Amino acid sequence: MNIDVIDLGLIEYETAWKLQNEYAVQIAEGKRPPTLLLLEHPHVYTFGRKGRAENLLWNEEQLKQKGISVHWVDRGGDVTYHGPGQLVGYPLLPLMPLISDRSDITFDYVGYVRNLEKTLIETLACLGVVSGQRSGFTGVWIQADVHSRCPRCRPEDKKKPAKIAAIGVKVDVRGVSRHGFALNVNPDMEYWDGIVACGLSEPVVSLTDLINPIPSMERVKLEVIAAFCEVFEMNT
Repeated sequence: MNIDVIDLGLIEYETAWKLQNEYAVQIAEGKRPPTLLLLEHPHVYTFGRKGRAENLLWNEEQLKQKGISVHWVDRGGDVTYHGPGQLVGYPLLPLMPLISDRSDITFDYVGYVRNLEKTLIETLACLGVVSGQRSGFTGVWIQADVHSRCPRCRPEDKKKPAKIAAIGVKVDVRGVSRHGFALNVNPDMEYWDGIVACGLSEPVVSLTDLINPIPSMERVKLEVIAAFCEVFEMNT
């Protein structure tokens, strides 16, 4: 199966959200091929369906000073951060036709999320970083011994697994996936101080904390596309 990869560059969160909805309808109607949107967002906190307002730690004045918008959206999970230097991917895939009309078929939601994780694990491996899945959690994780030399991390955090990529998805009633993953390449990590990311206390790291020199965003995009096509058995 072929997939259309579109690089949107830096784009406002709400604009990309509307574009996802537009494309998802077209894909469900067979008017557009499966699509992978790659992009970066201006500073934004987004809350998923399990979001808890108390996990937003900065007040309105601090949000204004930092130039952060806040959105409550229809993906899974709690609160996360998006910003420049973080590669966001929104796969819009026809995973299952007319979910609401086929009570005899169950969708492997967890399997889809695991494949997104595998995509990022393979991407990071090609960039020289060892990462993996973590039982009971979503996202991609760096073991404590790998990020123990992180110059920014607190000593107590260096003893814990650290999250380098977050995942939150939705599959609509017509079987098309939306939202997706966010991989920390070289964002300003200060912005994670304003939230309890994904409702968890574990540290968050970026490629900048782990390797030097840091790969360009273009290089990371190419590795993501290659890994995505391999895991999901697609062609560009």
